[in-house]
Amino acid sequence: MILILLPFVSRAAGEWWEQRLPQLRIILLEYQRGISASIHEYGGILEITLLWKILVYGWVASEILIGIVTRTRSSGGKVNDRGSLIVLWVTITLAITAGETIRASMAPNMLGGASWIMVVAIIVLIAGIMIRATAILSLGKAFSSNVAIRENQTIYREGLYRFVRHPSYTGSLVSFLALGIETRNWTTLIVIVAPIAAAFLYRIHVEEAALNEAFGAQYAAYSEQTKRLIPGVY
Repeated sequence: MILILLPFVSRAAGEWWEQRLPQLRIILLEYQRGISASIHEYGGILEITLLWKILVYGWVASEILIGIVTRTRSSGGKVNDRGSLIVLWVTITLAITAGETIRASMAPNMLGGASWIMVVAIIVLIAGIMIRATAILSLGKAFSSNVAIRENQTIYREGLYRFVRHPSYTGSLVSFLALGIETRNWTTLIVIVAPIAAAFLYRIHVEEAALNEAFGAQYAAYSEQTKRLIPGVY
């Protein structure tokens, strides 16, 4: 039955794209001219903000899933989280809530509130998600949402970990930067990013203390060869 329907589905999909491509080209041209991008379809309006919402909701859902699936229990390793995960989630919730409150009461003031900033925010968010996903997939089963040292764990030095010690946190911070950029407000950007960055720094302090305790001179040598979050900078 599926094989019979497949040619019809493929043809319908092709026709759909042929009809929509001219509209998508118009959207891109509008953004290049600094015009708010939107198209009319079946009497409604399809805005570029839909893509932003899909990305944000998908990102949040993936973080919740990662937090549940990769959490290490005491039976699976030595947990030394020191409440950093709770601090992180509480800070993120409060910072975003405060940012949205300020956003509702202040007009956009970032580069005159230009509409193309939305495109920048989308690009930055995608970059952040990709960096974090790459870092997590590289570690595989060694990745843990809470600070824990598992049995037979070693120091991973490949991929992004050749350049920074905490690339998954780099990706997260880039994603939160995107949230601030999307508001098109400098005050909101600072209110969202600054507290969250501070919470991540505390998390890194806790994690590195656990790694130094577990691996000693080996991790100290690795720390001398790499930066924490930004290659060659910090």
